Amino acid sequence: MDLSNLNYLAIFIAALSTFLIGGLWYSPILFSKSWMVENGFSEEDLKGANMPMIFGGSFVLALIMSFNLAAFLSDSNDLVWGMTAGALAGIGWVAAAMGVTYLFERKSLKLFFINAGYHVITFIVMGAIVGVWK
Repeated sequence: MDLSNLNYLAIFIAALSTFLIGGLWYSPILFSKSWMVENGFSEEDLKGANMPMIFGGSFVLALIMSFNLAAFLSDSNDLVWGMTAGALAGIGWVAAAMGVTYLFERKSLKLFFINAGYHVITFIVMGAIVGVWK
């Protein structure tokens, strides 16, 4: 694998896409209320968070995820394979690993589907971006 062949702008945009998806996914339009209930969070709990650390750390981790997926897809420039690889990574690695943790932590199935679903969708979108944008 030749890392010089990776499209670093695509990797950056793929990482940013996780924030666009997350902004919608965890908004009142979709799952914010259910997510808060399942985590036992109140509005006040969320106000006390260190947002620069959360968003900054999340972006660094999103960059790592999109870079890793781009490296995996380095020999491909196909939308369908990018989305398929993203789905396989999202379901087969990320959601499955989260599922193991959730079982031991005795977290709810509803919370699992909210959080794992977000990651599956983001991996599919990241796969589409890095898979087609060479």
